[in-house]
Amino acid sequence: MKIVLFALNGSFSHSNLAIRCLRAPLERAGHEVVLLEHTLRDRSAHVLEHLYRERADVYGFSCYIWNLGEMLELSQALRRILPASRIVLGGPEVSYDTERFSGMDWIDTVVCCEGEEVFSEICRRFACGETVERTVKGKEAPLSGTGILYRDGEETGGIAYYESSRGCPYACAYCLSSCETGVRFKSTEETLRDLEAFEELRSDVRIIKFVDRTFNADRARANEIWRALQDPRFTKTYHFEICANLLDEESFEILSRFEKGKIQLELGLQSTNAETLSAVSRHADPARIIQAARRIRDMGNIHVHLDLIAGLPYEDYASFARSFDAAYGASDMLQVGFLKLLHGTALSKDKEAYGYRALPSPPYTVLENRWISYDELTRLSHVAEVLERYLESGRFAHALWYLTPYMSSPFGFWEGLTLYLAAHDARPLQRISQPDVFRYFLGYAKEALPMADETELLRLLRADFSAHEHKNPPAFLREA
Repeated sequence: MKIVLFALNGSFSHSNLAIRCLRAPLERAGHEVVLLEHTLRDRSAHVLEHLYRERADVYGFSCYIWNLGEMLELSQALRRILPASRIVLGGPEVSYDTERFSGMDWIDTVVCCEGEEVFSEICRRFACGETVERTVKGKEAPLSGTGILYRDGEETGGIAYYESSRGCPYACAYCLSSCETGVRFKSTEETLRDLEAFEELRSDVRIIKFVDRTFNADRARANEIWRALQDPRFTKTYHFEICANLLDEESFEILSRFEKGKIQLELGLQSTNAETLSAVSRHADPARIIQAARRIRDMGNIHVHLDLIAGLPYEDYASFARSFDAAYGASDMLQVGFLKLLHGTALSKDKEAYGYRALPSPPYTVLENRWISYDELTRLSHVAEVLERYLESGRFAHALWYLTPYMSSPFGFWEGLTLYLAAHDARPLQRISQPDVFRYFLGYAKEALPMADETELLRLLRADFSAHEHKNPPAFLREA
């Protein structure tokens, strides 16, 4: 049988690991397998034509919150022009509350959770004319021996994804990882062999992102892998999502010895509100997370990313501002995300108790709850946009480093900048030119932080502009 595994990625720089997990088991079963990857920016007519021209017996659609709507439209259209082909949906977005798809008669089967072990069997039954259930529950698949899953010549956009463990030891109420129990690990030796394979086969890959939900869940194993990665034969940048509370002195010592830029760490803080963290079953010490992030950032060799989530239970607008202030300055990037009520999660099941109102379709973003209103979440979304343009972009690093000690409330500073921009320019932020973005920042900083030295601020803004822009600085930034 010919099987197409189809992914619709967020951008060209992304690639889909799930369809690569499914490929090898299908090939071992004797099937012809084709991987198709497009992005959300591609014209749907072009994507549909590409799918149609393969004329496969089975199409597997890899579904996530960011692409479900497009996947349903494409699969329905494909059924109309290839009525004999079988259509199977899989992925995290279709693994729970599958009754949502009961009226969609163009879908043959929905695979819930892990698909490596069951998808080959489904295709075998299709080939034999046997009946296949509308919903099939996946089985745990072995990680050992799977390798790096990417093959020479495949486009990666410079970023490859790698799974050295599956599952999470924690049960955060907003996360799909809480729906499954247990953690499975590849051995240290196999993981390092896989990473060596990236060096040998994938010269175009710059960053390897570990998709492990908590890479250092086994602390000794994590330390051993980090220690080995300091060998010069490992030349990539490695990105890990970790639990800061599991770092010990050995971990900090190992991390301090990496060359600059080789390691990126993502630490989930989410909130500093104790009642909030208890409500979502997140039993981590926020002060310890912030302290660890600051300690690693101060090493100067590792990029540290901290996350906050707006819309969690018991966190009102003022409480979120306090969480923001506590976290600010402890990392290279502070990202504000917005809670999504994902199907299957405990928080989604308890939404009425918390007074949640959310988007009825993907991405299911929370609109309000008992503690924070729609107006307040909208204000926070505007602050997050400004934060992304100024802080997360890294284009104002020198100026922000200088101004931070003058901020009595970092959240107040960014909230004020958001209001300043809205008052001075009616255009959406993404349409404001970079020179104007610098000009507004200078005007606001002079107004909000008059104690800062204007000459020094101008000098640092000039340095920021020159470091990132391929044009002469605007007149207000030029030296007299």
